[in-house]
Amino acid sequence: MYMKGRIHSIESFGTVDGPGIRFVIFMQGCPLRCLYCHNPDTWDVNSGTEMSPSEIIELYNKNKAFYSNGGITVTGGEPLLQIDFLIELFTLAKADNIHTCIDTSGITFNKNNTQYLEKIDALLSLTDLILLDIKHIDNDAHIKLTGSPNSNVLSFLEYLSQKNIPVWIRHVVVPGYTDNKDDLYNLGFFIGNFRNIKALDVLPYHTMGVTKYKELGIDYKLKDVAPFPKAETSNIRSIILNGMKDKRQKK
Repeated sequence: MYMKGRIHSIESFGTVDGPGIRFVIFMQGCPLRCLYCHNPDTWDVNSGTEMSPSEIIELYNKNKAFYSNGGITVTGGEPLLQIDFLIELFTLAKADNIHTCIDTSGITFNKNNTQYLEKIDALLSLTDLILLDIKHIDNDAHIKLTGSPNSNVLSFLEYLSQKNIPVWIRHVVVPGYTDNKDDLYNLGFFIGNFRNIKALDVLPYHTMGVTKYKELGIDYKLKDVAPFPKAETSNIRSIILNGMKDKRQKK
């Protein structure tokens, strides 16, 4: 019998979670408490619906024709909390030549745990693409923003580079929190070290999750922060790219 994973929800036709049209699985559980999180209902790892990998592949196959240029993306929450389940799911996916993608914060990475690294290596051997969310390049600001340091996140990117796993970097722009020009440049300067980065997505902060906080009785700490204008994300992206360019010119 296959193990069961805890699933928050599934989106059948995702278009922003990797290349092409994606079958997107939102995994339950997350150790971070990002101030701007719009899915607080994914935090509890013991919640959600239990499903087996074969059940998920069966659902995927119902609309398989639509995913010819896409595939499966697991997101969350934090999908790497359920790494054993992901290994089984992606084993089935690769047997069917399905493109596999993980959208992760990298926060669970532990380079000092041999058993964990064995599991990560097994999963990465089945993974075509990582979407890595770098919340903040400054460690102190990362702690204030998410409740955790960013050391595991940055170490994970270094590890992915060693393994030559393709990565898309994602950065959410929150006014007053993640839009400082120096920090953005430093983010670009850091990721400019890595040749496995294939894309950079700059995502504008939005307030669509505020109603969930009310329903769950959780105080939303950014209630006075306005959404970031989508039209201005190109300027933010340019600052990050300038940092990447400068780093690569110095190497």
